This record gives sequence, C-alpha cells and structure tokens, in this order.
Amino acid sequence: MVDVQAGVVASAWQRDRVVANVAVAVDRARAAGVPIVWVQHNDDELRRDTPEWQWVPELKPLESESRIHKQFNSSFEETPLLSLLEHHGVSHIVLAGAASNWCIRATAYAALERGFDLTLVEDAHTTGDMELEPGRLVAAQSIVEDLNAVMRWISYPGRKSGVVHAAELSFGSPAVAA
Repeated sequence: MVDVQAGVVASAWQRDRVVANVAVAVDRARAAGVPIVWVQHNDDELRRDTPEWQWVPELKPLESESRIHKQFNSSFEETPLLSLLEHHGVSHIVLAGAASNWCIRATAYAALERGFDLTLVEDAHTTGDMELEPGRLVAAQSIVEDLNAVMRWISYPGRKSGVVHAAELSFGSPAVAA
C-alpha cells in the first residue's frame, strides 16, 4: 500500500471510494495471510510526522506489518523494499495507493524492471488533476484510466502484469505482497 496519506489523497479523484477499495485489498491480504508493506512518502512538501503525512484514518497498519519510508516516487529507490520482498520470497506484487501518476506508476515500473509480476488494483489508486501549464489540465480520472490500461497491456519478458478490481482480488499464493 503506497502513500495513502492524508495530505496525498486530500483532494484526490474519488478519494472515499478509492480509500474504501484500498481497505478491501488490505482486508483480503490479511485474510489470506499475505504480507502487507505500507510505504509512506516524505519530502519538503510532505513532512514526516505532520498531520498530512499520517495514514488516512480509514487505514490502520498493524504493528506486525512492514513499513517503508521513502523520499522518491519509486518505493524501491533508496529504501529496503527490495531486500524485504526477497526476504519474504515474494515474486508477485499487488499494488494500490496514491498518486497514480507519480508513486504508483514509478513503483509499478520499478517492480516489473526488478523481475516481479505485478497486479494493479484498478479501483484502488488515485491522484489529483494535473495542471501542465495554465489552461492545460489532465484530469485525474484520465490519469487513473491510462495507468490501468498500461498495466493491462505492458509487456516485460518473463513477467506478468495486469489489473483487478478490489472486490475480485484473490491471493492464491502466500508469495503475493500488497
């Protein structure tokens, strides 16, 4: 679960629906005994230990669940995520969170580039509208739909990627991480 923090999703597209779907993914992973990794961003705009940096109130990591703190878009950059996943024998990552156009996209590509299979929970990631320049806006819904399409069709040798709705998420193997 990546960056579902109060300040990150405060004005995100369909925030409440997406956070509820992230909670569904978390519940399904916990029920299947799958390790959950909570990735939390901090930088100059999102300062550690501020109210905006905290997880949204609807999501509560358990003490037994791993936490990774990051400063870059990819959850793998300068973090112990790769070694943690290797330690748990993970080969398939299920990804959800925010922001679709930055941290989710960067983490998805980084996972595939490091040899992991990847499933994006298509209704459990979000972002805000992005203004490219005055008068030129990319709607958040378009960003989310674009990433869902990319993860459905992108191809890496020897790896699988795809999307699934949170309600249809099934963990068939303990080697899957969310």
